[in-house]
Amino acid sequence: MASAAMTDEKTWLGHPRGLFVLFFVEMWERFSYYGMRALLIFYLVKHWLYADAEASIIYGAYTALVYITPVVGGYLADRYLGQRKAVQFGAVMLTIGHFLMIFEGDGGRNGPAINIFWLALAFIIVGVGFLKANISVIVGQLYPRTDLRRDPAYTIFYMGINLGGALGPIIAGYLGETYGWSYGFGAAGVGMLLGLIAFVRGRPLLLGKGEPPAPQRLAAPVAGIKLEWLIYLFGFVMVGICWWLVQNQAVVGSLLGVSGAILIGFILFTAVFKLPSVDRDRILAALFLMIMSIVFWALFEQAGSSINLFTDRRVDRHLFGAEVPASVFQSINSIYIILLAPVFAVLWTWLGRRNLEPSAPAKFGLALIQLGAGFLVLVAGVLSAGPGQLTPVIFIFLLYLLHTTGELCLSPVGLSAMNRLSPLHLASLIMGTWFFSTAAGQFAAGLIAAAIGSEGAGPERVTEVYSSAGWTAVAVGVAVIVIAPLIKRLMHLDKLSDHVVDD
Repeated sequence: MASAAMTDEKTWLGHPRGLFVLFFVEMWERFSYYGMRALLIFYLVKHWLYADAEASIIYGAYTALVYITPVVGGYLADRYLGQRKAVQFGAVMLTIGHFLMIFEGDGGRNGPAINIFWLALAFIIVGVGFLKANISVIVGQLYPRTDLRRDPAYTIFYMGINLGGALGPIIAGYLGETYGWSYGFGAAGVGMLLGLIAFVRGRPLLLGKGEPPAPQRLAAPVAGIKLEWLIYLFGFVMVGICWWLVQNQAVVGSLLGVSGAILIGFILFTAVFKLPSVDRDRILAALFLMIMSIVFWALFEQAGSSINLFTDRRVDRHLFGAEVPASVFQSINSIYIILLAPVFAVLWTWLGRRNLEPSAPAKFGLALIQLGAGFLVLVAGVLSAGPGQLTPVIFIFLLYLLHTTGELCLSPVGLSAMNRLSPLHLASLIMGTWFFSTAAGQFAAGLIAAAIGSEGAGPERVTEVYSSAGWTAVAVGVAVIVIAPLIKRLMHLDKLSDHVVDD
């Protein structure tokens, strides 16, 4: 029995020790990802000399591809590799990609270094595709589906993400803006290498979770080559495809639309015609949460593009007598999560034991309301400063505070919901689709940022777009809270069982 096994396992802080292996791996992966991301929009504008609008579209296409590829990585893990091998391969690709970012060339776009830059982005995109969804699935596999520790476990895991997310911009961002781009990107590469080492050494603590579903099939030769190596070769083919796509951003938008329709169609067909009614309803509830996440991320992910540029140009960044590099402010969100995630984990557990915890859909509604409030606070700060004046830095801290509390109501809750609502044989695909919805939000975020940074746009454009974004998010959040009871009924939480988890 799964529950008996859990009782006999050695734990730390009441959780399986494997959770903390995954915590540290994800911490270093996010250190590298967010450290590089904090510099990326500035690297595009200041080093490669792209206009704001162009840079925002490239940024949006890159981050969208980062969240599309987990669908492929999740599918290959479900069918062939298993999550552990997929995570390890992804970590190798990420390490290569981050170290390739060191080669910056002389700037401009005429030399060969620009192609190395595109190649580095492609390796990172594919690496995240194999790692991101699958490491989250392994977290869920450590617990029975009805275990009350699941949501707190994902919150703890999310703290690992954000510890890396806090340290990355501070260290890589500071080094990159102060000493040179290659120093910042090199620090990100070292972080990813440490994550790879931690995962390889921590394998025994995963207790056999995430292994290939059919090892004999994975070892069988196909055209004289083991299937496992063919899958790795396919990963390098994906790098070539992403190298081209990240340079052709309009194609990424079309790809999102077409592949999104196919993916949702496949999931709906499977849910309606191949699953029992309870699983069908749960899939429909999961799809609703995914749609709401698109709205959330389209606005939240202004942080790395338009808000990053706004902070650089229109915010008084002096703290304690020194001017702080704009990229370092990308750590604020993660620092808030480190401070507030334990509070939310305790709060949800305390409310859950008293049957007072908001449902996952209601938490999504609260997330959107707080997201919108953050933009409205920033607009108020811009208006209070007056025309032509720098916005006081306190309003950036307030914006990130509200966005962080919103994120804590949505992102770890969404991860847990996807794992809980998914049939076992579709677990990684549904988790990958969750990240695909984030990809759609990321690409939309790039379009919004490009509109803000379009030629001739002035400070009033920022207040106009952010004000519209704020009120829209609040209105959608209220609507979600109203219909949350209906979505909760589709989740059939009273019928969850553990018997399908640990085969």
